[in-house]
Amino acid sequence: MIPALVVFLYLGVVLYIGIFAFRRPGGGGAEGYFLANRSLGQYVFLLSLFGTNMTAFTILGSAGHAFANGVVTYGLMGSSSALLIPVTLYLFGTRVWALGKRHGFMTPVQMYRDRWECGHIGTAIFAIQATLLVPYIVIAVMGGGTTLNAVSGGVVPYWFGGLLVAAVVMSYVFFGGMRGTAWVNTFQTVLFLTFGAAAIVFIGVSIGGFPAAMERLAAAPESAPLLTREHISPRFFFSYMLIPLSSIMFPHISIFCLTARRMGQFRKTVIFYPLCILAIWLPCTFLGLAANAMTDVPGIESKLEARAELAADAGGRTPAETGELQRAAAGDDVIILMLEHYAPLWLAGLLGAGIMAAVMASDSQILALSTMFTEDVFAYYGGKSRFGSAVQVQTGRLFVVLIALVAYAIALQAPPGIFGIAVQYAFSGFATLLPLLVAALFWRGSTKWGALAVVLWTAATMTAVGVLQAVVPAPAPGTLVPIWTVGGLDVITRTPGGTAVLGYMPVLPMLVGSSLLMFVVSRLTPGPAAATLRRYFPEPAA
Repeated sequence: MIPALVVFLYLGVVLYIGIFAFRRPGGGGAEGYFLANRSLGQYVFLLSLFGTNMTAFTILGSAGHAFANGVVTYGLMGSSSALLIPVTLYLFGTRVWALGKRHGFMTPVQMYRDRWECGHIGTAIFAIQATLLVPYIVIAVMGGGTTLNAVSGGVVPYWFGGLLVAAVVMSYVFFGGMRGTAWVNTFQTVLFLTFGAAAIVFIGVSIGGFPAAMERLAAAPESAPLLTREHISPRFFFSYMLIPLSSIMFPHISIFCLTARRMGQFRKTVIFYPLCILAIWLPCTFLGLAANAMTDVPGIESKLEARAELAADAGGRTPAETGELQRAAAGDDVIILMLEHYAPLWLAGLLGAGIMAAVMASDSQILALSTMFTEDVFAYYGGKSRFGSAVQVQTGRLFVVLIALVAYAIALQAPPGIFGIAVQYAFSGFATLLPLLVAALFWRGSTKWGALAVVLWTAATMTAVGVLQAVVPAPAPGTLVPIWTVGGLDVITRTPGGTAVLGYMPVLPMLVGSSLLMFVVSRLTPGPAAATLRRYFPEPAA
């Protein structure tokens, strides 16, 4: 229980930082609570922006994905994220900051409403963004439950771990707002970067070096493919590179861009972001891969046995039995199992706290939803003018409680596999919405009807993917289930990890479709007034 006690102590420290440590007098009002008065300094901005992007998906999900799929995990997400996320911050984040500073925007939807002169369509954009963000909050609650259950040796049940994380995050977001959230994220980012490096060094020494572990994997026919990219098709690999484009479309990332004190703070953020990605993704991927060679760890050995049984002939196996095997084989907790086995108790507790630091990055996502609801719904439809700014902030706080409870309830029923949930729903959906931001910032001819077409397309395609995967169970690893075949060509297939369209991830046709709809519908419909366009696209002086 010592590691669990260390994690509980860490949660207490986080509560103190988020609620009390960096509160400023006179920081009230909506902009103070939701945006920290646009006053975050360079290093708090960099570390909190990076930290809010590195969630349970990064620490637990990437290790679990690497445990099942091998070193290709880093190529699928780590390397492409290191390249594309800084580019999107430079191209889009700086412009969002400048427009927010100039016009007083506090949410992306406020910018869309002003840019396209749209009212209820802006509400539709809020609805789709909120719906897509909830799965990402859910995986943080799942990660908290998984972490506390593992570090306590099963003494702390999954449901209580998830409830505790949801309660702690809800508390400091409720009281501390954006400033408390930013300082907690800064503290947590330093913590998980430091302990991530410590974990890979300590575990590597304890097992006699990673080269020996890799040699054992290479020597076994069942694990040798984990060291290469051969089992991943080029189409699937290419379409995965589109996933990081979703980052800037996440509301909490766009809103975080508005908190910087100066435009110049984006420069160092763009420079150091790839290094931070390397520092966290590489250890997590490598540890997840190496876990396949650690058969002396009882928990990992049972996962390998469940995986082998899944890969065997499934004849006569019920869907419930398949689901149970999938839960047993899920690798989201392999890093924690390795720490428990190889590290002394006090160090396992510290490293467990580092993992929890990344897991709890859902704070800014919950705050973003609260900001959007109070600004884009409550204030827009007259709540602020009738009841005042103080009631607006209290409404935002109540919405924080509601979102935390909803995320917890869903997490209790969600299937295993943090990585898959994030990629299939949150990332793919937000990447499909990217034409909204591109058109709003760079294309004079875009219209509100083009924006509505993008929203409806995203909602329809995400619903179709969700229904398909609910109706057609995931096949055994290494197999596919054709859903729609034309002339002998499998157009849509059900895969063990989700769905494929002509061998590509759904995000590719979804993004192509939303881009075409934005272009075609905008060309056929009237745009905003000339005065509005001049505010966003100033005409050059004669």
